[in-house]
Amino acid sequence: METFYVTTPIYYANSLPHLGHLYTMIVADTTARRKRQQGIETFFLTGTDEHGINIERAAKRAGRTPQEQADYVVSYYKQMTAQFGLDSEHGGYDIFMRTTAPFHYQGVNELWRRVAAAKTPKGNDALFKGHYEGWFCAACAAYKTEDEYVKSENADEPPRCLIHETPLDSISEESYFFRLSDYDEALLELYDSRADFVRPESRRNEVASFVRGGLQDLSVSRLSTSVSWGIPVPDDPAHTMYVWFDALTNYITAIGFGNEERQKAAGFEKFWPALHLVGKDILRFHAVYWPAFLMAAGVEQPRGIVAHGMWLDPNGRKMSKTLGNTVELDALAKHFSVDAIRYFCLREMVFGQDGRFGYEALIDRANSDLASGLGNLSSRTLTMIARYCEGRVPSGKISEDKLLLAKRTGVDTDETTIAGFIEHARDEFQIHCDNFAFSRALEVVWSIIARVDKMISDAKPWDLAKDDNQRQTLNAVLYRAAETLRWLCVLLYPVMPGASQNIYAQLGLPGSLSTIDPGGLRWGELPENTQVGEITPVFPRLDKARTMTAIKTETEPTGVHITEAEAIPGAPTLVESAPTQPPMIHASQADAIVGVANFIEIGDFAKVDLRVGEVLTAERIPKADKLLLMSIDIGEEKPRQVLAGIAQYYDAEKMVGRKVVVVANLKPRKLRGYESQGMVVAASYGEEGKPVIATFAEDVPNGARLK
Repeated sequence: METFYVTTPIYYANSLPHLGHLYTMIVADTTARRKRQQGIETFFLTGTDEHGINIERAAKRAGRTPQEQADYVVSYYKQMTAQFGLDSEHGGYDIFMRTTAPFHYQGVNELWRRVAAAKTPKGNDALFKGHYEGWFCAACAAYKTEDEYVKSENADEPPRCLIHETPLDSISEESYFFRLSDYDEALLELYDSRADFVRPESRRNEVASFVRGGLQDLSVSRLSTSVSWGIPVPDDPAHTMYVWFDALTNYITAIGFGNEERQKAAGFEKFWPALHLVGKDILRFHAVYWPAFLMAAGVEQPRGIVAHGMWLDPNGRKMSKTLGNTVELDALAKHFSVDAIRYFCLREMVFGQDGRFGYEALIDRANSDLASGLGNLSSRTLTMIARYCEGRVPSGKISEDKLLLAKRTGVDTDETTIAGFIEHARDEFQIHCDNFAFSRALEVVWSIIARVDKMISDAKPWDLAKDDNQRQTLNAVLYRAAETLRWLCVLLYPVMPGASQNIYAQLGLPGSLSTIDPGGLRWGELPENTQVGEITPVFPRLDKARTMTAIKTETEPTGVHITEAEAIPGAPTLVESAPTQPPMIHASQADAIVGVANFIEIGDFAKVDLRVGEVLTAERIPKADKLLLMSIDIGEEKPRQVLAGIAQYYDAEKMVGRKVVVVANLKPRKLRGYESQGMVVAASYGEEGKPVIATFAEDVPNGARLK
């Protein structure tokens, strides 16, 4: 039997769950439900990463032991998964993985021993003992290079993490190292041979660029005197394993690698390899470190790694407690149905890109798409069947003359046309879901709803019911609407399991949607004369003003409403991409009209090295709303890293693949801990100086000079 294995990251148990955790679980749950519908035996993992110094510190602050701290946080995760229908009792995950489980210790020990016995592709020992000296971020559970932290103005203070803005730990101690530097060619070959190994493509380019830039050997242990809360290194208890070596291994120990308990419960050979769903912030660990560990251990690579974007507030800013723009899970659960939340998350975020989440936007979607869309179609169809057909699904057959009559009056009840449209939409929906393009998939489904709504409105069944000669037309319209509802229930079940099953039952149909394969749907299989069930609203309309008032009151002082005065000051604009650099070259509208005031010699212009570049990767800079960090190929051996203040006007993902003009001989400058090795040229206009990237109408090779 075909199998499928999907995982979320296991979440670090030093803090409580938030919207980002919920979103990844919703995506994984939707994916798992789709596979199960298709008859594929599916295993779905989520859970918590419970070791490391950050857990120790959180436990100490709370007056708990590390295990008590982990148990406390896990209780909240379990509560969240039950609240949002993601736990095993509601058809969700198959295991809530915990890295403190004894079977996990056994499996990690097995992986360590295999890696310790391995030779790298270049013939060296994969593990070796050495001395580590550098900076470590406990919140990230990651070692930081110079471009990943900000130095303090006070020489006596440690640098701060760019992401968390917390002081880094200075580490100088004996450590085991994984010889990651020997795996660069093997990793690049993996990315090249499997184009879908890292998705979306922009993220694959980003990972490949990182590997091509040179890999450093990775410290994979800490002295147990420094970090005691962890898994001891086999045969060397003076060391505990680096938390990411421990955490990543959960994906295989949970299904039986290196232990009998989970081998019997699931089966490593049965379910591995897995599809890993991760946030883009932890992509490097999953797409570089994890594949390298598996290569060393001789274990098959994952099915793939799919990275999604981050949730921003309605103004495009990263959510944080400090800004007061977070989305509270308790408020979501109290004021919105689980299915409305699932729908909004999958519809609103274009997978792979950042998305914006706001309570008002959720209310608008719930009212327009669900209450006035799917809910209204269900209610009006079933109510008319109850009213005009004695509560039984009528026959969909219509004679040729009645069909022609209906067409002459502008009503399209041709079964072939409607069935063909819906079958094509079903196939599109499936393809988009397979590519994790859930937003586009749901657009397709709502085109079905719009089509059938129009058929009903054009036909006016309430008028047809008054004329006995129009009985066949009335029956045909209502049957087609009811049959469409059946298809919609099957398609939407993975996205909105509760609402879909509810509508299915109101249609009078027995059984669970969890085992009905959308690919096996055939038009016309809704049995006529089916007795519809009790008709109840599936998506009641939300009172926007009342709901927002309640949410704001409950979530103060960390509500979603933010004034401009609360925005982070000092984020540079495009022309300020480095504080001490000259202004960005731009064309002024005034210059075009009244002429140029300051002429230069041709020799002055020749000093500026302008080159054609292609953007390979692009991403936002943490804590800098306006900055994009781009890797740009300008025809040199290595891509250039360039910062530009255009994030408010250009999505990072849409910059990838664009041809731009780069000032290549500008002195490099550091900004927010990142070195900018050039400048992107743009025009600016309007009072706000909106940037417009300079590009080319024809294909120009990378590195070509502008003269």
